[in-house]
Amino acid sequence: MNLGAVFPQTEYGADPAAVRDYAQTVEGLGLTHVLAYDHVLGADPAGRGEWGRRYTHKDAFLEPFVLFSYMAGATTRLGFITGILILPQRQTALVAKQAATLDVLSIGRFRLGIGNGWNAVEFEALGQDFHRRGRRIEAQIALLRELWTKPLVTFTSEWDTVIAAGLNPMPVQQPIPIWFGGHADPVLRRAARLGDGWLPNWRSPDEARPDVDKLRAYLAEAGRSASDFGLEARIPYGDGDSDKWGTLLEGWRALGATHASVNTMGAGLTTPAQHLAAVERFSQSAK
Repeated sequence: MNLGAVFPQTEYGADPAAVRDYAQTVEGLGLTHVLAYDHVLGADPAGRGEWGRRYTHKDAFLEPFVLFSYMAGATTRLGFITGILILPQRQTALVAKQAATLDVLSIGRFRLGIGNGWNAVEFEALGQDFHRRGRRIEAQIALLRELWTKPLVTFTSEWDTVIAAGLNPMPVQQPIPIWFGGHADPVLRRAARLGDGWLPNWRSPDEARPDVDKLRAYLAEAGRSASDFGLEARIPYGDGDSDKWGTLLEGWRALGATHASVNTMGAGLTTPAQHLAAVERFSQSAK
């Protein structure tokens, strides 16, 4: 199993030196990758009555393509995955270009994790239709893979038109792996047909097992092998109990997880140094 770390976006701060230290420390510990969340805008709950209790305008998020390009320049082996990028709120050709550039600059160290998103405020601000995001994502995936594997592309859909045009430079990986986040049944079916891996958001393998069973059934329906399909778990740092981590990792391995990332957010850590110390403790315990 490949072990990585979730970049603690909302708790780490935006100091460039601290961000560089995070990437270099994670790589130096022998972990294989960093996962980062994606949000473009946060809303003020007082001004958006439908917002609920999720991330707000007070929660900090560094843009993942920029973040990973910065980290890639400070490392040599560390891999990167968006967990997830909200694909339907973005221009498809621009995502293809950004992902290809990151893959070139990192020499093929990038996986693109995607999802439908829940934040209607972002879709509104970015000029996209929140209510049709599930339909759009399938067409986007088709166009992304065309642009990543062909020097010239002609492609039309309800949302995108590309006529005799292409990316230059092309990515190192052709195509870049696409992993899906989300638990809804249509998402699992879509991942089985179109994806290279799945990023469950369940906190334990027992919670995830029913969806893993569904996903494997859908992979079989699509004529695909589960052994060629990735599964990345997230391990909450929690109260720092290494026995709990060991039990979770053992359960995820038994479930067939290929990757796992420790998430130090929500554990009461307040400084970059504390987050790095937590990642180091996890790494030493998990080896």
